[in-house]
Amino acid sequence: MADIPSDLIWTRAAPPDATGPGPWIEIAFGEGDDGEAPVYLRETSDPENVVTTNRRKWDAFVLGVQAGEFDHFVEGVLENDRTE
Repeated sequence: MADIPSDLIWTRAAPPDATGPGPWIEIAFGEGDDGEAPVYLRETSDPENVVTTNRRKWDAFVLGVQAGEFDHFVEGVLENDRTE
């Protein structure tokens, strides 16, 4: 596995009113500003397990989320959460 820089600034992807430890996804951007610059993702409950992609792929994913391309993955999620 590639070395993960120790000086990354992790941003937690959690709702503004979220409380507690999560688990949440955290994102950190590595050095560089081109499409091949590294982007790191981890879950707060397992911070040693880091997934690495690049900025080009990350930007494409974010645009896809904004465009609703992944909405089918969350169909029924809110309804299930309310019944548990």
